[in-house]
Amino acid sequence: MGFSDLGLSPDLLRAIEDAGYTTPTPIQEQAIPQVLMGRDVMGIAQTGTGKTAGFTLPMIEILGKGRAKARMPRSLILEPTRELAAQVSESFEKYGKHHKLNMALLIGGVSFAEQEKKIDRGVDVLIATPGRLLDHFGRGKILLQDVKILVIDEADRMLDMGFIPDIERIVGVLPKIRQTLFFSATMAPEIRKLSDKFLINPKQISVDKKASTAETVVQNLVVVNSKAKREALRSLIRSENVKNAFIFCNRKRDIGTLQKYLAQNGFSAVALHGDMTQPARTETLARFKNNEVSLLVCSDVAARGLDIQAVSHVFNFDVPSNAEDYVHRIGRTGRAGMTGRAYTIATPEEAKYVAAIESLIGNPIPRITTDDVDAEELDMSDVGGKRRRGGRKGKAEETAKPARSRAAAAPETMPEAPAESPAQTQPEADEAKPARTRRSRSERGERAPARDSGRDQGRDQGRDQGQRDKAPAPTKHEPIRDRRDEPKRDRAPRFSDDDAADTGSGGFGDDVPAFLLRTVKLKKSA
Repeated sequence: MGFSDLGLSPDLLRAIEDAGYTTPTPIQEQAIPQVLMGRDVMGIAQTGTGKTAGFTLPMIEILGKGRAKARMPRSLILEPTRELAAQVSESFEKYGKHHKLNMALLIGGVSFAEQEKKIDRGVDVLIATPGRLLDHFGRGKILLQDVKILVIDEADRMLDMGFIPDIERIVGVLPKIRQTLFFSATMAPEIRKLSDKFLINPKQISVDKKASTAETVVQNLVVVNSKAKREALRSLIRSENVKNAFIFCNRKRDIGTLQKYLAQNGFSAVALHGDMTQPARTETLARFKNNEVSLLVCSDVAARGLDIQAVSHVFNFDVPSNAEDYVHRIGRTGRAGMTGRAYTIATPEEAKYVAAIESLIGNPIPRITTDDVDAEELDMSDVGGKRRRGGRKGKAEETAKPARSRAAAAPETMPEAPAESPAQTQPEADEAKPARTRRSRSERGERAPARDSGRDQGRDQGRDQGQRDKAPAPTKHEPIRDRRDEPKRDRAPRFSDDDAADTGSGGFGDDVPAFLLRTVKLKKSA
């Protein structure tokens, strides 16, 4: 089957032919007709299978009719990284050169002003990373009510990078009636939940359901001490005929250090990671693509989507903690039918990660040694469960052992103190520590300040009386009586009729105000 059998227009077929493609890949063959029919699509395909063209080609065909409005894009493509977003934009430029479609790229590290100018003119295709898109949306520079097609690419990568809350927020402001294309390399339970939330009756397309490595890639594993990893990498590069290579690290802070180490040893190496500015990242990739440098020390930001042909080697300086990342990393080599070599440098403590990778790909990775570094063995005691440290006994043996009480845990040399009640120990404490008494000013030799004797005397008397009132009165303990069987007594009302007589006129007692004692003359009625 050729591209002409998929229902694409002659202008689009001419652009595909100019790009040098004649036969669609399996994901393209299955996805393009479904997208042209207007259905939601959930595609599961590994990197390098051509899924980018699987949604860009039908989108160009659909968007060829119509016109975009200012600040209201007609389609939206979300990508996890700047490099993937830039590569998708290159695909649109390559396949849409015979169509008059406006495109905008919203990624970090680029001026807001330039991006706002493109949005104001109106765009048919908006390619963005979630963070930068929300920045423009929060500023009120973009409206998403006219989006007809939504593409969520590399959904599993979005999940790993923590973009799912941003994705949910973006989808919440999009129109309910739209076409959604959902692409992912894996189908984890979290990805399944997202697809059920975003898609309506989707067509599921799966290509290479099980993660597998290309047969054109020769894989090897080197196990060395953690302090000898740099020497092992240097030995591998010098022993191999390396034309160009990716060198992957797990942590960003190790990328710059390793790049400087390689440069000091005479290698042409550059660094690439997510903390770099966009112009620096673009320049670094351009130098590597143009063969100006041979080694690219990078993080997993370069593990997916980067289509660089004729890469001879891939070196995993660190074993990836996620087995899926291993497949994506070594997929940078051995592309388009060419052969490639992938080397992984592991330490004995990384046995569980190596075991997870071998379980995923279904084959063991052959072990090799280097001439300059002594080889070691993987510590398999950490595989299959939690590692036991310090000869700790198993859980069953721990549960069988009776729990020690707090008294039993005390050292045997401690003398046993006689048990005494608080009533017995309190007098001894009082005798040991004499009570403090407060001396008067005359005893301390101080002179009392002058004051109003009458007022202060009353205040002192009130304070003394208050202290006496606060003192607890001696109580005599009586046996508790059961009052449930006693007859109920009628409670007197709160105020009886006799209260008024006791309190005098109007409740004032003997002090009746003078205005109440005046004689009042009443006028006779007519």
